[in-house]
Amino acid sequence: MLVPKKNYMFEMIKTELTDAIGDDYVTTRDSDKFGHSIDYYWIPEMWHDRGKETPKPDFVVHPGSAEDVSKILKIANQYKIPVVTWGGGSGSQGGALPVYGGIVLDTKRMNKVLKIDRESLTVTAETGIIARHLEWAVNKAGFSTMHLPASIACATIGGFLAHRGTGVLSTKWGKIEDMVMSLEVVTPTGEIINTLPIPRHASGPDLTMMFLGSEGTLGVITKVTLKIHPQPEARKFRAYLFDDFHTAMSAGADLMRSRLQPCAIRLYDETETLTHVKRVFGMDIGKGAYIVFGFDGKEEIVDLQMKYAREIMEKKYKGRDLGSKGGDLWWENKYKFFYPGYMFRLPQAFGTLDTVADFAHIESVYWAMKKVVNENFPQARFIGHFSHWYEWGCMLYARFIFEGKDVPADPEEAAALYNRVWDLAIRAAIANGGVINEHHGVGLKLGRYMKDLYKNSFPILEGLKKTLDPNNIMNPGKLGFKGV
Repeated sequence: MLVPKKNYMFEMIKTELTDAIGDDYVTTRDSDKFGHSIDYYWIPEMWHDRGKETPKPDFVVHPGSAEDVSKILKIANQYKIPVVTWGGGSGSQGGALPVYGGIVLDTKRMNKVLKIDRESLTVTAETGIIARHLEWAVNKAGFSTMHLPASIACATIGGFLAHRGTGVLSTKWGKIEDMVMSLEVVTPTGEIINTLPIPRHASGPDLTMMFLGSEGTLGVITKVTLKIHPQPEARKFRAYLFDDFHTAMSAGADLMRSRLQPCAIRLYDETETLTHVKRVFGMDIGKGAYIVFGFDGKEEIVDLQMKYAREIMEKKYKGRDLGSKGGDLWWENKYKFFYPGYMFRLPQAFGTLDTVADFAHIESVYWAMKKVVNENFPQARFIGHFSHWYEWGCMLYARFIFEGKDVPADPEEAAALYNRVWDLAIRAAIANGGVINEHHGVGLKLGRYMKDLYKNSFPILEGLKKTLDPNNIMNPGKLGFKGV
């Protein structure tokens, strides 16, 4: 049911929640509800900016343990109240928006580092911890999670797990799902379960992977054990400029096929090289496509890897060497774009059309997305870089930007324009071998494409959802699943 507003039943539900986790941790204050009604998704930001009412929760609760979460979900099931899990609120897909009201379950009280295992090289932590705080804790012990995304200062570990997040060093160290050993999860009906403590086994299907990327629709992840790594002795970068994007992509793909194990690669198309690289990194390198890569580990090994990588860039593809400084400037400024003075912001309309494909298809995906944006929205800019690379392909971090003068003042018209860009661009990606998203998740924004992507296998996901969440209380309307 939807929560009745300010009547006897509302007060009874509030009383039960308060009795379960304490009066200090249940709030119905307007300020708290408003603070949990907007994430980094452009439409709710624009909606509020235009003076429109944003959907708000009826209750904001702050559990301190898996046991608290279990109590809350059992109450929610009793009354069939929607529950949305909230971490740092930094998501860009509307995944944490309480579009049907109900309960927002804010996890940030669950923020403890529980154990650092120096023998197995793992860390166990509650999932409401801000990623930067977890990284600082393992740094003090001489280690790193190697998960260093741009949102590290404001996102929770639970948010990364929910959306299968990626950090800047993913090319060597993997995405968040590659770092997970095991999970503690509270199921939608309130049972507290633990997945197997070993991530590689032949003991049946992998339940850990089922919960990763489920965006709060299949339960609440309350604890995680992650791999950690010794801090590298050296980390070195180098950059090159190529005449065109195709040559730069071929060089980057060859670097990955060489299995030299770079820790990071970034490739910027001609447009973003002229703008982003100059404005954010302070390098005026002229026309072309800029690529930067790095290696980390023992210094002797890093130097040898760099030697062979340079041979690929210079001898085979004739890249112009920008030196180690051209690479170090990228590393030193890698988060700069996401702070005031550089980030896109209202009144602009903007979106990150990220997708991922294998090397056989990634260029086709790029050109198809660029074509549909340029032809259908000539007032918009399309830029792109390739942020996360794998043995088999890489991720396209494409963006579209409308300047404020080109965005309709009417919020419904602005939302329609915005959604139309996504419709054309994401379907172009899927048609050419890409997927909906690489690391930002699906949420509310992209749920309508899930059936396009999964086709006749999507009912299997719907079956999992129905079995685990029979009352459909967990984040309804997200990830392509039905609403209340």
